[in-house]
Formats: sequence, C-alpha cells, structure tokens
Amino acid sequence: MPIVDMKDMLGHAREHGYAVGAFEVVSLDFLEGIVQAAERARAPLILSLAETHFPYFDFDLLMPAVEEAAMRAQVPVAIHFDHGTSVESAIRGINRGCNGVLVDLSHLDFSENTRRTREVVETAHACGVAVEGELGYVPGVEGEGAETFPGELSHTSLAEAKAYVERTGIDFLAVSIGTVHGRMKGKPRLDYARLKQIRDALDVPLVIHGGSGLSDDQYRRLIANGITKINCYSALADAAANRLRQNLARQKKGSWPGAVNGVREAIAEEVERCMRLWGAAGRAAEVLARCRAWTPVEHLIIYNVDKPDMVDVQAMMEEGRRVLSAIPGVREVITGEAVQTDASYRYTWLVRFCHPRVIDSYREHPAHVAFANQRFRPVAGNRISIDYQT
Repeated sequence: MPIVDMKDMLGHAREHGYAVGAFEVVSLDFLEGIVQAAERARAPLILSLAETHFPYFDFDLLMPAVEEAAMRAQVPVAIHFDHGTSVESAIRGINRGCNGVLVDLSHLDFSENTRRTREVVETAHACGVAVEGELGYVPGVEGEGAETFPGELSHTSLAEAKAYVERTGIDFLAVSIGTVHGRMKGKPRLDYARLKQIRDALDVPLVIHGGSGLSDDQYRRLIANGITKINCYSALADAAANRLRQNLARQKKGSWPGAVNGVREAIAEEVERCMRLWGAAGRAAEVLARCRAWTPVEHLIIYNVDKPDMVDVQAMMEEGRRVLSAIPGVREVITGEAVQTDASYRYTWLVRFCHPRVIDSYREHPAHVAFANQRFRPVAGNRISIDYQT
C-alpha cells in the first residue's frame, strides 16, 4: 500500500474516536515487529523515528529500510520524525522521507516556542509535510526518560493552547496532562478535565507523549477526551529486553541468533495489544479510502550546453548536487550524461521532490534561484523540463 498523508490519517481518527499508535523504531527488529502487528490488526500505523534515539542507530542508514517497509505494508502507513531539536534536523527528516515532523521546543517559554515552531511550520508546509507542536512539558522520571527529558512537569494551559495553535498553524498538538516519558513511578494522575477543555476549544488532533505504563481504562478515557495519536516506545523496549533476558537465562552458551530469538514477536504482541485497545484495529481499509497517497514528484531536465568548450559541466553538476540537495523537500539529486554519442540531448538532471508542493517552494528557494541564474541557465539554453509522478 502507499505511504499516506498523516494529516488525513489523524483526521479520520479524530472524527471516529480512536487513536493511531506512533511506534518508535530503533532497529530492524522493531521495524519488522511493528509492521507485522499492524498487518495482523489491520490497523493504520505511524512509524516514528526520534532524534533523541539517534545514538542507537544511523538515521540515514535506517530510513531507507523504514520507507521500504512502509511501502510494502498491507496497511496505510505514515512516517514521523519525532522530537527533533531544530529546523535543520526537521529538514533532514523531511529530505530522508518523513511526512510528519515534531521539533520539540516545549522546554522553551511560550513566546520562543511559538516563534520557532512557526518557522518549522512554514518550512514543512512548503513541502506538504504535517507538523506536530508540543505545549507544556512532559518530563522523564527514571532511566533513559529522565536523562533525555529532565525537569519538572508543566501542564498545557487552555489559553496558551488556543493561542499557540492559531499563531503557529500546527496540524497536531501534543499536550501535557500528567503523563511522563519512560516508565511510571506510581499511578499517574491525569487531568481529563483539562484535556476535554482543550479538545472542545481546538480543531486539531491531540497527541499524548509518555503513554507507556498507563492502564487500559486510562487509555480509553484519554481517547474519549480527544487523544488521536499515542506515542509508544518504552513498553516496546521493555518487551524486547524481557525476551532477551529470558533467552539468556535459558542458555549458558549461545550465539546472537539465540539471544534475540522471539524479540520481534514480543514487540509485535505489544504493538497489536495497543492497536486493539486504542480502537485502530480493523480501520485500515477505511483509512486508506480517506487518505491521499504520499507520492513523490520527479523533476526532470534534459539539456545541452551551448558552448561546451567554455564550461566545466561536471563541476557545475557537482555543485548543483551539493546545493540543491540541501533544499527542503528535495529527496535526491541525480545528474548524468547520455550514453549514445549522437543523442539529441547530452545531459540530464533528475531531482526527486517529496511532495507536489515542493515544485513551487523549490522553484522560489534562494539557493535554487542563485544556482539556476548564475551557473545553469547561462550555459544551458537548449533544454526541456517536466514534473511528473510515477
């Protein structure tokens, strides 16, 4: 099935009163287990990759596998760049294939969070990418969560939530109502009344971070009061670690395959349990019918150089690959030369955009304008260009 528009996916969840799981990927075992669970449950799925987890894996190396798994999946999938630290990191996520982003600025004061989130929105929306904003602060309480998200809990206020959504233009809002990142200590006290007020006042899907450790009833009440996206990592990490410990306890000597045997299935079992609890199971077909496919655009130029003896074509191509590939929404820049010596056109550019909106934002981007006007157009008068989708 195609990768689908995340805004459409969460819009459907909001209208029909269920939540889509955004499950964090940190390895191929996680990726395969998560997708297997979604297919068994026939549930829509968000594959999430958090910048806070980059010490565990090479993002640029893992993303092609994530994208391939999403395209092979038998259920609708979106890919989310989670807990980014800057506009630049969001662009990296977009250019590698994510169609939703969160730059987590919740630790900043309201004014600075709003200003910088607006910058993210302007950049991402020009690429057709949905943006999640976070208001209020969700801390960690122990272990990895406490190290990654230090500080005290700060609840989302209704007044600030309304102003934040209006001023930033975000597509989804992550709220703080009493959850914590990582594992819970004791029973969390969730502010359902605050959540309901925010839901009633805003016209955007709401997101909860720090959901691991909540009871089934707490999840149901969160969804009943407006939560439509639930981030999940710690419960999956615990399921994987528990299976590893069981394997190691059973074998005095053994190899890596024996140690990780069943880890993927343990992850899948927890993911499927969540999907069924959160009401997403069985929704794949209707979500697919509702969502727009996330289809990249190919920008193709074939051309000749007017005065071949006056320009170093290879140097121009190398500069173009470097400059143009850094523009938001550009997935890939490929240059080439004709194999046949008698070809009507000698050279080519193939620039892959993540979304049709990038056609306009790329054309107007200062880096493209400068390169095209100063390096390319003066020597490539004889050219043909076309934008197409496969």
